[in-house]
Amino acid sequence: MLVLVAPGQGAQTPGFLTPWLELPGAADRIAAWSDAIGLDLAHYGTKADADEIRDTSVAQPLLVAAGLLSAAALGDLAPGAVAGHSVGEITAAAFAGVLDDTAALRLVRTRGLAMAEAAAITETGMSALLGGDPEVTVPHLEKLGLTPANVNGAGQIVAAGTLEQLAALEADKPEGVRRVVPLKVAGAFHTHHMAPAVAKLEAAAGELTVADPTVTYVSNKDGRTVATGSEVVSRLVGQVANPVRWDLCMETFQALGATALIEVCPGGTLTGLAKRALPGVATVALKTPDDLDAARTLVAEHTAA
Repeated sequence: MLVLVAPGQGAQTPGFLTPWLELPGAADRIAAWSDAIGLDLAHYGTKADADEIRDTSVAQPLLVAAGLLSAAALGDLAPGAVAGHSVGEITAAAFAGVLDDTAALRLVRTRGLAMAEAAAITETGMSALLGGDPEVTVPHLEKLGLTPANVNGAGQIVAAGTLEQLAALEADKPEGVRRVVPLKVAGAFHTHHMAPAVAKLEAAAGELTVADPTVTYVSNKDGRTVATGSEVVSRLVGQVANPVRWDLCMETFQALGATALIEVCPGGTLTGLAKRALPGVATVALKTPDDLDAARTLVAEHTAA
């Protein structure tokens, strides 16, 4: 079974969209989405520097657009399951047919703006902890006032909180943690700091036309599969202020019988986790169009099977 996944914020790098815009029809598609949401995606994906694309209101629609664009470049495919990490869940909702592409971009534009406003209230951030035992790490984070905002599996937890709390973590790492790595994000996402964004996202979600998923949709709230479009959207709304449980998503992939996983652009993070947590599962990360042939081969093998 083939799983199609979409990365979350922090995966973006300056200029990462440039080679994708050279594909037939890609520039036109990006231009149409840019008009629909009032944001020049081509500029931010090709010319903007790291600080500009770190802006939450820019990074989130840019990531969803890149994911949709790279998946479309694969041609017709029918994955056995789809999932997304953090904002990647909106990309996954489009893969599953819950939202059309334009609706997904409009929703993520609202999400990015609302979360950027919430992040501006208090100086906050996120840091990845590499190594350690979750049973030791999580209580240690809570002692420091931090939230385990992303429980990613494969020995990785992302802590979120104020800059002062993150500085205290640097000075007082949990036992077994090798490194604490600050992430390229502009707020403590998936924590109570994002509560002000929930109401705005809920209002925007109420205007959407949704459909039930056409493929198995795995929610990062708890790793469960979701059968209705209304439940998918409800989870997308609540997700901004609640932790991501990617570890449970990978457990579900395994239970579903996953044998291959493709991560859409800008791929790398989720395939890295899968290589450690899902041994034997073939992976391809779509970093540039040069990766499309390997992904198409994987798709063809699973279509034939």
